[in-house]
Amino acid sequence: MAGLADSGSNPDVDLLYDINGLAKAAPPWFDHVMEFVGEFGLLFALLGMLVWCWWGVRKRGGEDAAPTVAALVWAPLAAGIAVLINVPIREFVERRRPFYDHEGLEVLVDGKTDYSFVSDHATLCMALAVGLFLANRRLGMIGLFFGVLGGFIRVYMGVHYPTDVVGGLALGTSVALLLSPPAMALLTPLMRSIEESRRGAWLIKDGRADDRVTPGEARSSGTDRRDLAA
Repeated sequence: MAGLADSGSNPDVDLLYDINGLAKAAPPWFDHVMEFVGEFGLLFALLGMLVWCWWGVRKRGGEDAAPTVAALVWAPLAAGIAVLINVPIREFVERRRPFYDHEGLEVLVDGKTDYSFVSDHATLCMALAVGLFLANRRLGMIGLFFGVLGGFIRVYMGVHYPTDVVGGLALGTSVALLLSPPAMALLTPLMRSIEESRRGAWLIKDGRADDRVTPGEARSSGTDRRDLAA
């Protein structure tokens, strides 16, 4: 399995050189920006969007606050599970990083010595994005764009083949979607219990939220934007 992309004549390698060639043509400052965004920026942005969505749900309140927060909690859990599932996949495929087998790549970040398939970054970003989408479609669409963009940047950086990224996007999506029903069945009652507790209720909704918006008003005004898979 280690020879998954050993030939420089296959489309995976050709696309790798095409995308990575953009890094060669770009000015150094732009490559530094892409390196930061690809390594940390998009992950932080997705986590920030989850927190922002939680804050909005908490402020809005209503009877759907608990299941929506449950979906937001599921997003990072799904990402963690997806990465754990990826561990045996990487060890089984044993695909080396592209810069070991293909000359002339512009590698923007050093120290990548682990296996290449499946991309952990693409897996993490897409699982977070799909989890966000399950809670809030509008923010989720932005998150999905970030997930795909993150995969593109990993190829731009010269540290992954395109198929590494496609595999990561598929893995993150599959885990977040397929395990969502049992996860929500467990997390939603837990969030409702926290909502009803004296000390943890603030995590689910602001104590003043019910004074501002009733559940019926929330539904009629369209403030309920969740789209849970469960």
